[in-house]
Amino acid sequence: MCRNIRTLRPPYADTVTDEDVRAAALQYVRKVSGFRAPAAHNQAAFDLAVEQIAEATGRLLEDLRVRGAAPR
Repeated sequence: MCRNIRTLRPPYADTVTDEDVRAAALQYVRKVSGFRAPAAHNQAAFDLAVEQIAEATGRLLEDLRVRGAAPR
């Protein structure tokens, strides 16, 4: 149903784009919901979850401090 979500923090990822973060959020929502594509009556909830998780992921990646990694 869904591929593994790749690690987005250094040193596993040198650069992370908004598209990378959104793709990870989408994969997460697909996995948790069990839907690859939701029915029309679930689309708004699905899309909102993806956006909220992408925002939370972005904040997490900004706040993480990894030993030995250059500051962002």
